[in-house]
Amino acid sequence: MKNRVLNILLLILAWGNVFGQQKMGQLSIENVNPILPGYFADPTIKKFGDTYYIYATTDNEMLASGVPTVWYSKDFEHWYNYTMEVPSLESVNLRNFWAPDIIEGEDGRYYLYFGNCQAGCNIYGYVSDTPVGPWEKLNKDDTPVIAHNYPREGFPSLDAQFFKDDDGRIYAYWGTWVHYNGGYAIGELDSGNMTKVSSAKNIPLEETPQPFEAAYMIKKGDKYILMYSGGSCHDETYNVRYSYSDSPYGPFTPGANNPILGTNEEGTVHGPGHHSVLEEDGRYYIVYHKHDYPMTRGGLSRQVSMDEMVFENDSTIKKVIPGETSLKDLAKSDVPINLAKNTKAIASSFYRLESLRYNYRYKPSFATDDHNATMWKAGDNSFPQDLTIDLGKLTDIKRVMTQFEFAGYYYQYKLEYSSDGENWKLYADRSNNKVSGSPMIDDNDVNARYLKLSVLDAEKTGLYAAVWNIKVFDSLFEIPLNLQNKPSKKGPGAKSLNRQLVAIDANDLPIQHDLAILPNKGNIGGNFEKEGEVTIEEDAEGTRAFNFTKGALVLDRPVPKSLEWNGAFTVATWVKNPQIGKEDECLVSWCDRFRFNLANSYNALHFNSGNYGAAAHLDGHFDMKYNNLPSANEWHYIVLTFDGVAEKIYVDGKLDNSQIMTLASQIDDAKIRIGASDIGENYSGYMASMQMYDHALTEIEIKKLMVETKPSKVKD
Repeated sequence: MKNRVLNILLLILAWGNVFGQQKMGQLSIENVNPILPGYFADPTIKKFGDTYYIYATTDNEMLASGVPTVWYSKDFEHWYNYTMEVPSLESVNLRNFWAPDIIEGEDGRYYLYFGNCQAGCNIYGYVSDTPVGPWEKLNKDDTPVIAHNYPREGFPSLDAQFFKDDDGRIYAYWGTWVHYNGGYAIGELDSGNMTKVSSAKNIPLEETPQPFEAAYMIKKGDKYILMYSGGSCHDETYNVRYSYSDSPYGPFTPGANNPILGTNEEGTVHGPGHHSVLEEDGRYYIVYHKHDYPMTRGGLSRQVSMDEMVFENDSTIKKVIPGETSLKDLAKSDVPINLAKNTKAIASSFYRLESLRYNYRYKPSFATDDHNATMWKAGDNSFPQDLTIDLGKLTDIKRVMTQFEFAGYYYQYKLEYSSDGENWKLYADRSNNKVSGSPMIDDNDVNARYLKLSVLDAEKTGLYAAVWNIKVFDSLFEIPLNLQNKPSKKGPGAKSLNRQLVAIDANDLPIQHDLAILPNKGNIGGNFEKEGEVTIEEDAEGTRAFNFTKGALVLDRPVPKSLEWNGAFTVATWVKNPQIGKEDECLVSWCDRFRFNLANSYNALHFNSGNYGAAAHLDGHFDMKYNNLPSANEWHYIVLTFDGVAEKIYVDGKLDNSQIMTLASQIDDAKIRIGASDIGENYSGYMASMQMYDHALTEIEIKKLMVETKPSKVKD
């Protein structure tokens, strides 16, 4: 397949199980990686007045295309998330809010800038009277502040960061994939109206060796320090580097100790980069993102982390020791003690990740360890699920704060309390909640030993009951800004009914070359209609099968809602591919490949030798290949499963490859197609049978189904 999204980037490098669940469970909040509970990237940290703000890309969703968000805190320990109101473009409904930056103008207003690639890779600007919005467009006609192709043809205007010099002039630094595009760009922002950048040029590549993206300028004494990210954001090579100059425009000299921040030996800080810097009381702190653990495929489930950055002199930065900075000097909180920290916890279930790379448990105790790198996750994506904590003794409970996995989506839940663990009373009822946020705050005044969280539903299909932290307090305290998101008008998400959706078997049909309509024996019914050339015939050994020759079978029923977004699925099929190429050969698809053009919004099962040979998700960094390519011109049983966390490909009953994914499948107006995708990519071989489910079959179930559906003429 050609013209694939972001195909110019390096392929994912394998990251082994570099540290186990026990070590993750022992991490302390004093090691500040990460400082936010959730998936956020490209952080810009600012302090306005007495409040800290972190503006970030909302990650782990369709190529980092979540809601525009900000985190804020007064004590640098307790952070609160808010979804900002940002107007869309007239021509495009915005869903990319990448790499934000913000400046306080001379007029006392706040100017916010986002990158977006839906109408060309541009930087758009917004203004508000507060650091959190609501925001208005700087240019009512949607003219970008920094447009694509500036300062040179083909240059993508992304990752803009702004620097105000001592004389009040404001400079912009931007660019991504700059090793392909002639180096980072610099220009001057019109500080009068804040709407236009001029006098732009590219910084020669030799002045910033091994660059990738995310330039960031700071000033130390009389030196201008141009920091940037190198390597690939998708793997462990990502790092932070710098060069310095006597002028904002350069020329720049590469700094000593490069890279100053990279993956540590333990792997607890993996792929750090795309940073900003906070100066506080003469000390410097680098705030960056790193990959989650276990690592989600593609490296786009990132988390915001922070470490101290020390200068040897005005032009030299020491190596940063990732993961060892303490928050003690910054975190000055008068919030009472979290009574739930390190208390015992049990749950209705918890997820066991068992794949070729990981053996990890999302244990209930991870919800009470007060650490943002670990979470409790239920055993599957069904509801309800519950988590019960034992505070050890009767105590006053006046506030409960719950940090669910996704801050930008709502969860419906209830909290109950008990003195004996058997008789329960209602503490808070959020069973009809449609407001997102992190943390979710529930106040009451009870005396109890046990607290039970029952998660009843979620906004998006396939999301799990999952909690980074649950915190309990015996007294109330001030919530800074006290912002609350608007209720969602969507959801909750559709549920899996554990059904067989589709079932066809050539052995049930006569040999025919004029096949027109084929009944679906799966639960959703309907008929498959032939498009192109599809016949039913026997191969050389006498096995009856559908023979695809630039054709497809298309179901006349809508794709079930249980398959949208992060919905679980299984696709199982007996196939024989006479010739296996590097592209195409789509066995089954149920999304449209280019409708949304975002990395994990598309799902399909393929049988080719390329990077999307097994599972296609629009981009090589998210696709899954066969580790051991099934042999040509032989019958194989191929099964693709996804349970909402792990995607797995089985060949002849054995696990061949696996990866962690969060999908955002877009099924609107799509069709279930057998033998092709919506753009072709035709399969050119035999298929004896195919079954599709809206849940993930286990390995035992797969082996059983393989025996039950095996064509009679196929040899063992």
